[in-house]
Amino acid sequence: MTKEFNVKYLSAFSALLVALAFTAQSRAADTYKIDPVHTSVMFRAKHVNTGYVWGRFKDVSGTFVLDDADASKSSFVVEIPVASIESNNEKRNAHLKSPDFFNAAQYPTISFKSTSVKKGEGKSYEVTGDLTLHGVTKPVTLTVNLVGTGEFPPGAHRAGLDTTFSVKLSDFQIKGLPGAVDDEIHLIVDTEGVKQ
Repeated sequence: MTKEFNVKYLSAFSALLVALAFTAQSRAADTYKIDPVHTSVMFRAKHVNTGYVWGRFKDVSGTFVLDDADASKSSFVVEIPVASIESNNEKRNAHLKSPDFFNAAQYPTISFKSTSVKKGEGKSYEVTGDLTLHGVTKPVTLTVNLVGTGEFPPGAHRAGLDTTFSVKLSDFQIKGLPGAVDDEIHLIVDTEGVKQ
């Protein structure tokens, strides 16, 4: 082989490697739409320092992007209508929607939007973002775990995530019922997304 041939061969090979790398990177990020039927947003509050009362939000929407090659390109956006709150008691539901707590009429939506994502241990992500609740926006950092991936029904590629974290009502200017309901609320979020 001549030197000129070697140079041309190496240049062509290098161009091919660059093209393959670019293709791999462009396929690395997958966008998922949250499947509300297979998503649960639950909360737990201590009542009169005695036991726990559980509730959930029945409706949730949003999207998330997972990038295996570069976690920093991943992102998470979630919106929850406050009116979808359910605590297994109609009077309590109405009270939770009132100005004592979430004030659904004035602040109808709870939202989370990530601002940075880092790769965590194993199949987890360290996600920092803005949580907006009761008209107040605060930064929070969550450990989001990739539970798994699958396909169901055929052609619908899914990814499942979960996270648990706590917030203080007082941080979001929710007065609640001091002495009756603890300031710290524990949340559990499990979601499935369908690849778009």
